Amino acid sequence: MTGYGIAHFDNDVVAISVEVKTLNSKFLDLTIRSPRQLADKEIEIRNLVTDRLERGKVNLSIDYQVKAGAELPIAINEELFVSFFEKYSALAHRVGAGTEDVFKLALQSPNVSTSNVESGRGQEDWDLIKGVMLEAIENCDRFRQDEGSTLYHKFEENIRLLEQGLEQVKLEEPRRREKIIGKIRGNFADWVEENAFDPNRFEQELIYYFEKVDITEEIVRLGTHLAYFRENLSTGKGQGKKLGFISQELGREINTIGSKANDAVIQRQVILMKDELEKIKEQALNIL
Repeated sequence: MTGYGIAHFDNDVVAISVEVKTLNSKFLDLTIRSPRQLADKEIEIRNLVTDRLERGKVNLSIDYQVKAGAELPIAINEELFVSFFEKYSALAHRVGAGTEDVFKLALQSPNVSTSNVESGRGQEDWDLIKGVMLEAIENCDRFRQDEGSTLYHKFEENIRLLEQGLEQVKLEEPRRREKIIGKIRGNFADWVEENAFDPNRFEQELIYYFEKVDITEEIVRLGTHLAYFRENLSTGKGQGKKLGFISQELGREINTIGSKANDAVIQRQVILMKDELEKIKEQALNIL
């Protein structure tokens, strides 16, 4: 979900610039930096971003400059300002305090200044800002789509290598099985001839042992998960979280094969598969 988009608008009255940056995140984490006069538009801005970008740590910056000679983006109630100023000044003199901050205090008093974005020039400027913002969001989304196309091919290569590793494990499994059987025969042949034992109990122990080291089920499940990963990679929208969950299941099967196989050749393939899987897990965070 890494992306970047920027858009500009400039005329004789205003200069507008919107910048959008996104990073990986499981949810939408939106930070907005905008002029004070757009404070009441925050919900609308959030909805516009959410509808298009959906997930990611998003930083949206809006730069809105009114040029000299243009109508101010705020309206000032001068009579109310004077009233506040005189009242605050009188109170300051009454208590013997300084009047250095009275001007600022009066200007920030309730209803002295109001935004113009709802009417006249202000509404017209908001329409311009909204258009520039949508363009920047679209540019950011296009950036993410381009990155997604690159990731798609990387995932295909990662899955192909995992499938190759699985095929090598399948080829090595008969050899490993014969090796285990031969080892058991060699170790127990002399002991069986020299010692009395219960054949039924011995057979049960062998069955239990082979169940512990058998990796047939893990091989089948790993192949199924790989096929399911490919299916979700090629179809649907918003599959990032699902691919992350499938990756976890792939990891479980690969780890189990490695722990049960107890074979150097197979464990070498397990290490290679783990390496490819870590690449998948890292990049899966970058998908919606």
